[in-house]
Amino acid sequence: MPQRPHTLDTVLFTIELLRLIPRHRKTTAAELQQQLSDAGFERDVRTIQRHLDALCQQFPDLERDTAGKPYGYRWLSHSHGLNLSSLNEQESLLLLLAQQHLAQLLPPSVLGFMQPFFEQAHRKLNIDGADKLEHEWLDKAAVVPTSQPLRPPKLADGVLDAVSRALFNNRKLKLRYRNQHGDENEHTVLPLALAQQGKVLYLVVHYEGYRDTRHLALHRILWAEVSTLGFERPKDFDFQRHIDEGAFGFGTRQRIRLTFSIRRGAGFHLTETPLADDQMIVEESDEHYRFQASLFDSEMLDWWLRKFGEDVWDIEREVLD
Repeated sequence: MPQRPHTLDTVLFTIELLRLIPRHRKTTAAELQQQLSDAGFERDVRTIQRHLDALCQQFPDLERDTAGKPYGYRWLSHSHGLNLSSLNEQESLLLLLAQQHLAQLLPPSVLGFMQPFFEQAHRKLNIDGADKLEHEWLDKAAVVPTSQPLRPPKLADGVLDAVSRALFNNRKLKLRYRNQHGDENEHTVLPLALAQQGKVLYLVVHYEGYRDTRHLALHRILWAEVSTLGFERPKDFDFQRHIDEGAFGFGTRQRIRLTFSIRRGAGFHLTETPLADDQMIVEESDEHYRFQASLFDSEMLDWWLRKFGEDVWDIEREVLD
């Protein structure tokens, strides 16, 4: 690969450095060095510190905390950070529609990372697009919950950020976890994936030295710290297969062929949104359907069937190999 001209390389390095400085927490020159290295910019820590000191003089919203060492750097909370482009009407509309959906799904701390973009989108449509069709669309579309809405649990400060960085960089994660019984323990884990189920975020991990897969609720993590040690992601771990096998359905991962009868009024939606790709109607009358489908057995499946009460009967489970 041809080398970039020195001046261009310096400009690109500076842009990337400004982009990597966070708004909601402080970072250090050493941490930025690793992130810059991942982006293809090799610099020693002293060089990065010199650039940071110079940038703090040029950008009033760029804060340097010299109270302790190493120094911490961040954009002030009211600043826009590095903003190289402006959203157009379509991009603004997409973001605001996403905000409506995410506001019901994610903890407030997650939405905070996107807040500057949401604010820019609001300004774009309210100022530039008040008389445009994109602006009208905000009153024409909404996400409607299918069950009683719940508020998301609160996360401890810094936990989501540490989890995200460890997960992205394949770094070990040190944490303190409180289980459902109130017991607290410190662990070192290998973060493999992040999943959201309802309002709760779960970190999928291997405990250091073990191969079984565990789920840790983020709101039960009391603190988390990214280790300097990396790890090799297990080649036999397939996150989608993990989900498909019912890992989040509180089940045994036993595949079954489920057959049941259900009254037409209660079961009509299954003719449009089937339980599985191989679902079929094996019997039908003016009063009921009898469905058959292959899926993983789970407590979630039991709960789903129980909610129909007397509208469901003759439930059969056949274990599949």
